[in-house]
Amino acid sequence: MSETPYPLHTALSLAASGVPVLPLCRGKVPFGNCRTCAGNACGGRPNMKSPGPCRCPGVCHAWAAATTEPAVIVSPPWAAAWRQAVCVGYHPGGAGLTVVDLDNTEAITWARTALPATRTVPTTRGQHWIYQGAMPSANGVRHGIDIKSLRQYARWLGPGTGRMTALPSAVRALVVREEASPAPRGVASSLSRTTWDRTVATGCRHTERYVRTGLERGLALIRSHTESGAGSQAFGVARFLAAQHTTCPGPCGLDAIGEEITAAAVLVGVPEPYARRAVANGYRTVREHAA
Repeated sequence: MSETPYPLHTALSLAASGVPVLPLCRGKVPFGNCRTCAGNACGGRPNMKSPGPCRCPGVCHAWAAATTEPAVIVSPPWAAAWRQAVCVGYHPGGAGLTVVDLDNTEAITWARTALPATRTVPTTRGQHWIYQGAMPSANGVRHGIDIKSLRQYARWLGPGTGRMTALPSAVRALVVREEASPAPRGVASSLSRTTWDRTVATGCRHTERYVRTGLERGLALIRSHTESGAGSQAFGVARFLAAQHTTCPGPCGLDAIGEEITAAAVLVGVPEPYARRAVANGYRTVREHAA
């Protein structure tokens, strides 16, 4: 059952106001690529981080498919997606907007003291604060806070309340732009081949199977971000896995886990220094929250 009544009608209304839209399927995520675009074999859309020639008429490439063109939104290739859609997604950056996604009460409390008031939209667990102006997106800029703007999608949850204000420097400061272009081929990496096992985690309260299962799922998420976002995903995986060990007597072998996360990010084109910083920042966020 659709979470948003008449999602197509909502999408057309948003598009008419200049907001690029796309359908979201069950799980509130974009539809997967078609066979031609699978694995980015098509080269990607022209407006992606690495511009490509893809002109696929379907709902491929997630946020990059978002459009304001009514003819595309109601076209036959999109029709099947709308019939299965549970809600409407939109590309904030494409509309000149930035969404500060506050995922819990702690994050909302922080924002009320650190950020200027703006239009607010209630979410399932927190709030979206919407500012006028676009910027780079990033996940986990603070505990429970993501920035959704350029090269990212957000779920449409209604117009919200309050006056929208200009994107402040305090929000921009949450994201430190990093150079994320792939390292030249043939450059030697300093990555070690350390892997996690019980010998490096003598004080971990979890079973080896439990840790390996969680780690492999996290590595798969990172490796799936072949177009963009692998660095942010590495941060999120490191933060999540570190949080599972806060009550262990230790040592838990987090250094070895970090090496595997870093290697997965480097494999999909993240420069090694950036990947290591992402992992270190994920670990630090957990330590600061636990302190």
